[in-house]
Amino acid sequence: MGNNSSHKRTKVPKQARKDRPPDMDKAWQKQQFFSHLKWKKPSVSDRARGASGSQGNLDRRGCWESRPRGQKPKIVLLFPLDKQHQLAEVTRPRRAVRAAGLWGQNSWLKGVAGPKVASLSGSCRVRRPPSLGRVAVVVDQGSGFTKAGFAGEEQPRLVLKSSSLVPSRDPPVLPKAPGCELVGSVARAHPIKHGVVVDWEALERLWERLLVGGLRVCPEQWPVLVSDSPSAPPAGRERVAELLFEALAVPACHMASTALLALCSVGTFSGLAVEAGAGVCHATPIYAGHSWHDATFRLDVAGSTLSRYLRDLLVAACPDQRLQALPRKVITQLKKRCCYVSLDFEGDLQNPARHHPANFCLGNGCSVCLSSERFRCPEPIFQPGLLGQAEPGLATLAFQALQRVPATLRTRLANTVVVAGGSTLFPGFTERLEMELETQSRRHGYGALQPRLVAKPGRGTAVWTGGSMVASLRSFQCRWMTRAMYEECGSRLVHEVFN
Repeated sequence: MGNNSSHKRTKVPKQARKDRPPDMDKAWQKQQFFSHLKWKKPSVSDRARGASGSQGNLDRRGCWESRPRGQKPKIVLLFPLDKQHQLAEVTRPRRAVRAAGLWGQNSWLKGVAGPKVASLSGSCRVRRPPSLGRVAVVVDQGSGFTKAGFAGEEQPRLVLKSSSLVPSRDPPVLPKAPGCELVGSVARAHPIKHGVVVDWEALERLWERLLVGGLRVCPEQWPVLVSDSPSAPPAGRERVAELLFEALAVPACHMASTALLALCSVGTFSGLAVEAGAGVCHATPIYAGHSWHDATFRLDVAGSTLSRYLRDLLVAACPDQRLQALPRKVITQLKKRCCYVSLDFEGDLQNPARHHPANFCLGNGCSVCLSSERFRCPEPIFQPGLLGQAEPGLATLAFQALQRVPATLRTRLANTVVVAGGSTLFPGFTERLEMELETQSRRHGYGALQPRLVAKPGRGTAVWTGGSMVASLRSFQCRWMTRAMYEECGSRLVHEVFN
């Protein structure tokens, strides 16, 4: 601790003290306790006492130590040390980023945007800041659930339902109002449907509940990275920027596609992202951080649709009034615990010996027996015709996305097919998707095309994890859209910065 230069490097400025997560205050105090030990010039009385050597001596920095000569100094800790504190978690993302392969592959971060950004009119030029010097808040807003946490951490700290109860002080909500529905006699607002924001006031309340009530941070001091649906209209990004800067007054923001963040979670910027969430499914090809909008396909059959389909299957198999009155949460739990994807749907459906019945006793005294419903529930993702929809399934859409990209990049993108989203966690989902992609390749004369799927166990939160890893990179800090840029160029700048 005698080297003053090391203390200058580790010293945290006063402005950055309030930029750390609230539960890192103790860890920050540990660091500051040792880094703020500066050289103190001894007084005349201290020099006299040091010369006598009776009550103490001077250390090599000239500070008085109240100990006899020859005795080793003792370090007294004013607070206990805990090995698993959040301070260790903050240093983990660097290793996680290196292990994932993002270190050194940041061409998307360095080569896309220069130090200056021109507005649409060409008259506004705003210099990007070299670094904000703050930990970012990462928000993955989905149709069913919204995940929030701090950049550099491995898991989100909050996973909340995107829907919220309409406050009683608001005006009455009609049952057919966009973004709202009546659950019993209570109005519930759904700000996001099928990946598109339909209720901006409900979205603002959701973000306030996440940042202020959940993460307990002041939005005016924290940059925010927000995920964006690949098929969302471009005007929606302008509304998101206005909401972040005007309503929440954040210092900076960044908007990234969920498909790109899913690829970043596995350490790549090129590949085919196949997402299946609660409200929408997407197949998005991306190369070097840029996505093909003309080759992006969406499917509105997702987790929420499968839950309603499972309820219909149960009622059709056993017309019991208690089954119709089951809460949606119970149906969702049955779907997650019991259902699986069949590799031979027609064969399993016609052969009762392949059914694997499962009995469950619910809390209201109702017994449920799941037989063929276990593999019939997730089948509409691959065959939307079961629900009366004429659009192709997710596997077909993924192959069509590969067909739309240039032939020189098709093989490279097919070698990295990243699977992400909570609705991809069904057992047998990845095997069925890979099998159908290979079948489509042989059927259309692409025998040399060998799709290789990347499906990690934590793919349910892959989008948030990718945002956490990217926002913790030092080379990413020049990608923020700051308040100064917004005030000078307006919300139209999002099309330039986040193109």
